[in-house]
Amino acid sequence: MRHPNKVEGYETLEDLAKAVGNMSYDKVSEFLEKLAEDIERQADADYQRGRVKLSSKLYKTSKRLHRSKNSMDEAWKICKPYME
Repeated sequence: MRHPNKVEGYETLEDLAKAVGNMSYDKVSEFLEKLAEDIERQADADYQRGRVKLSSKLYKTSKRLHRSKNSMDEAWKICKPYME
């Protein structure tokens, strides 16, 4: 199987989500950016294979993850002065 159903070290996706969500917002932002980049990489590969419908959805997902990253950056700007 090319795509695993879980992340090693986490019993459930809920546990993984909580672990990411509990990180500082600057690190959550960084995670979202890396995820967006990886989804875009997959979209590029699927597009090259002629999977236009799939790649289109993946590109859209990547774009929305980048927007989420930008929103998290704004949250970090608000919180940062209180984190030091």
